[in-house]
Amino acid sequence: MTDELETDRRRPIWALVGIGLFAGFLSGMFGIGGGIVIVPLLALAAGFPRRLAAGTSLAAIVPAALVGVASYAVAGNVDWLVALILVIGSVVGAQVGAHLLHKLPVVAIRWAFIVFLIAVAVSLFFAVPSRDAELQLDVLPIIGLVVLGFVTGVLSGILGVGGGIVVVPMLILVFGQSDLVAKGTSLAMMIPTAISGTIGNLRRKNVDLIAAVIVGLSASVTTALGAAAAAALDPRTASIVFAVFLALLIMRLVVEAWKQGHKE
Repeated sequence: MTDELETDRRRPIWALVGIGLFAGFLSGMFGIGGGIVIVPLLALAAGFPRRLAAGTSLAAIVPAALVGVASYAVAGNVDWLVALILVIGSVVGAQVGAHLLHKLPVVAIRWAFIVFLIAVAVSLFFAVPSRDAELQLDVLPIIGLVVLGFVTGVLSGILGVGGGIVVVPMLILVFGQSDLVAKGTSLAMMIPTAISGTIGNLRRKNVDLIAAVIVGLSASVTTALGAAAAAALDPRTASIVFAVFLALLIMRLVVEAWKQGHKE
């Protein structure tokens, strides 16, 4: 009991609420789960160990993603079939990634991922997605979506990165999808993955449920606002804003990769 109380004092409610509000807005705005923001903030502002932060973040993503999907779905900006295909690929890929985690040079993969994100960010500055675009699910696009989901799952298993960071720009740049549909579909894809991962983390006692509820409910308050902000921006501006967000993320990943490489 004493340990629990000490833990609670190290993790003030105001910090958890603030993390949730901030991550929820970004989740709705960019179609990401928010874990890329929640995990480091839980570690820095609330004193969470990295592994517990990751498990708690995954649980907190579920309510925020549900609200985000509902917000995009109301406007018809979720492609449920595409989301299902991506989930099939990512579930398999996550298992492969977890298996390869200790067999591949993680530092090299991390740097390759950073280079990939740089290329994506630069491309987004020049891409102007059409909001009238529709993805025709012929054989090649279906295969491509399965591969995209698989690669996303592998990266998630090896690097712990969220799927939205990869899925949203790829749906826009490679599959010609509307930016709003890409974001809504990305959030829909995350829900079963987050639920599945949370069940596994609960079994390993790797989730602070109280913190996850506080962060998740707080995120739910601002997720719809983020989705509304995304819809209010014209496609060109939305692409640039997303590219700027990726640039900030890249800087953080570079620092982490450098620190990790230095330790190893």
